[in-house]
Amino acid sequence: MAQPLQQEARGSRTRRDPAVNQTMLISLSHQMAAYQAMDSIANNLANVSTAGFKRESPTFQEYVARVKPSEGEKGSQKVSYVQETGVVRDMTEGPMQATGGKFDFAIHGSGYFAIQTATGEEYTRNGHFTLDQNGRLSTEGGDEVETQGGALSITPQDGDVTVTSDGTVSATINGTQNQIGKLKVVDFADDAALQKVGDSLYSTTQTANSNAKATVVQGMLESSNVQPVIEISNMIEIMRSYQATAELSQTQQSQDMASIDKLAQTAG
Repeated sequence: MAQPLQQEARGSRTRRDPAVNQTMLISLSHQMAAYQAMDSIANNLANVSTAGFKRESPTFQEYVARVKPSEGEKGSQKVSYVQETGVVRDMTEGPMQATGGKFDFAIHGSGYFAIQTATGEEYTRNGHFTLDQNGRLSTEGGDEVETQGGALSITPQDGDVTVTSDGTVSATINGTQNQIGKLKVVDFADDAALQKVGDSLYSTTQTANSNAKATVVQGMLESSNVQPVIEISNMIEIMRSYQATAELSQTQQSQDMASIDKLAQTAG
């Protein structure tokens, strides 16, 4: 994860452009990249216990700019900065955790539960659901969990509620099992295009496809796929990279101060 931060800062020696100190800007770009990477790690670690959470990491690339030549050089010179290009989400399935909760569901394989929100249909891998005051299956945030026939209402008279691997919800009353709905589980052509909107929900402009390959498991939740040991290891590596660039800035500042002192002594 921290590897992109270790690009060579070519052209990093001082260029006496009257308007810009290129060395300081190069160092600043590296420090900002380290800050963004650390922020992503902190978010991953904060969600290590969030059901269905997917690890994220920023991506970087080299940005090459041309500057005026310094004394003794000819032609424009190349200066290399670090530039963020986006965020990569790891869609690897997290480990399954048994909860025994009647309204806890996990999806094994690709797919998302469809959720009806105030802004339209959104999607989640977090299957920790509950019943609202009207008996409708909902998320912890109060949004309705969709079935292929709309909202799913469960009353005390429905008896024992079970969900099969294809998402079919049934209620058993006096030994008789009756189907009362089927969870709407969908998938998409490009998971990377899903946009996070908070509360473990995603939105997208893609067409949702019915997912026949996904397996729904009752009484279980998909855990976060964040691995704390790896995140902490990446954090240490990034801190070392940040320290190296901070030392570069300090060295440059010391050189500038020495040059100013020398000019002041000469002028005096």
